[in-house]
Amino acid sequence: MKSTTPLFSRALRRAAPALLVALLLGAAPLSAEEAPAAQALAQAFEERARSLALESARPADGLRVEIEVGRLNPRLRLAPCEQVEPYLPNGFKPWGRTRVGLRCLSGPKRWNVYLPITVKVFGPALVASSALAAGTVLAEADLQEAEVDLAAEHGAVLTDAQQAVGRTLTRMVSAGDALRSSNVRARQWFAAGDTVRLVAIGTGFSVEGQGRAISVGLDGSQVRVRTESGRIVTGLATGEREVEVRL
Repeated sequence: MKSTTPLFSRALRRAAPALLVALLLGAAPLSAEEAPAAQALAQAFEERARSLALESARPADGLRVEIEVGRLNPRLRLAPCEQVEPYLPNGFKPWGRTRVGLRCLSGPKRWNVYLPITVKVFGPALVASSALAAGTVLAEADLQEAEVDLAAEHGAVLTDAQQAVGRTLTRMVSAGDALRSSNVRARQWFAAGDTVRLVAIGTGFSVEGQGRAISVGLDGSQVRVRTESGRIVTGLATGEREVEVRL
């Protein structure tokens, strides 16, 4: 895959190898003669880094993306390079604080370094309407909807009040903080020993029955159930005393 835009290639041809490395490292101020080429080169690098990150982030329709490009570590000592290629690993999804790879393809010494970037992906989510302490059992009054940076933290955001109401916070959240799966306890649908409804689903059919839970049923987790015939099956806890078994 060709990874340099025409602007990027032209800027590389115009800039001296030493100027390119100085620019990447954010080194000493450039002379009046060097500044125009450096500015074009900087723009080319930023445009390519942004393009790579945006292509790989794969945001859903309606989500707003902002990308901030940082600087390399100024303590690096890189050999002059006539052609630098920015890249991302195949299949890598850059969200939050991450890096774009830069590798020297033509120079006296090949090198590979990483340029820091921050990818912000904004979309709707439930946020805390006020500061909430750890251990709070969420109620509708604790929730409101707002646009948040989905990539700011690990854990999927909660977008539906039904996903949040009745669940317990595992840590304190401030007013306006997004509520995520990582900071609420999974809802417990049943305890070990409870009688549960089994829903076995196959291609084009479903069968219902009953069984006794062998383990605690946490929302979305695997659970083992002993059927009325004594057989043990494994399924997902999906609702109040309900287990779904995929066939």
